Amino acid sequence: MHNCARYLIFFQYIGTKYSGVVKVPQHELVKKGVQDHLEDAIRRLKPINLVSLSVSSRTDRGVHALSNSAHFDLQRKNDKPPLAEDIIVQALNTHLKEEQIGITRALRVPDNFHARFRANSRTYVYRIALGIPHRSLLPFTERHLCWNLSNTELDVGAMREAATLLVGTQDFSTFRAVSSDIHLKNPVKTLDVVSIQPGRSFVHTHFHREIPFWEITFTSRSFLYKQVRRMTGALVAVGRGRLSVPQLKEILLARDSLAYPQAMVAPPDGLFLTRVDYRETDLQFSEEQCISSGNSEE
Repeated sequence: MHNCARYLIFFQYIGTKYSGVVKVPQHELVKKGVQDHLEDAIRRLKPINLVSLSVSSRTDRGVHALSNSAHFDLQRKNDKPPLAEDIIVQALNTHLKEEQIGITRALRVPDNFHARFRANSRTYVYRIALGIPHRSLLPFTERHLCWNLSNTELDVGAMREAATLLVGTQDFSTFRAVSSDIHLKNPVKTLDVVSIQPGRSFVHTHFHREIPFWEITFTSRSFLYKQVRRMTGALVAVGRGRLSVPQLKEILLARDSLAYPQAMVAPPDGLFLTRVDYRETDLQFSEEQCISSGNSEE
């Protein structure tokens, strides 16, 4: 097994056409997940081991990523040496060329490395376009890639005041969606960053009109199911005058997902996972580690 290598890959995707990032059970006749396509591409490298990808950060249907990450093991037949990192990137991208999925980087990592559990932080950015009552008025490069609002302005000062209530370690039960494993997840999370800054269109210098954009950035070690979209929806409701800062605080302190107005959830279109960060020491690989680690985990 000494030629079995573990790789960490960073990958991007436009999530519109996929059911989400994780793989879909074979008996479900729905769109495939990004993971399905990634595992298919890895199988085309003809490993002799069972292909299983462990994704660091789950994103839902319609959510995008500029940098998600995952790890997998690859053992080549006839005791061939592990593939070089740049070859992994090129080969996988060749097999993914028909998809809106791309590998941006690959690293060989220690055999006990885990993409999900070793992640130090995750950053999401939510993009909002103002003064656009209907998606068809957006440039093609923005459709399904932002939340278009008819409002020409948001009360950003009130939004920033509300954002301060979300920063720090607290119970975010109100901001998690109900799921089958809701009682297995600790609702206490530490939100390190919530910032609201001006953004811009991808074609701001070429489109026939100026479109005001705002970006809301969230950074934490981990998030609850749909937490970012629910927090975004609440902050935008404050910016539109539909929710006051004291009301947002009241909803937060309720610690009850049913206290959150369902119509307030931000759509998936504008959400991007932009970073998954690791400690450099966790990424360092050496042949000595490979020999001494023995059997690898997941």
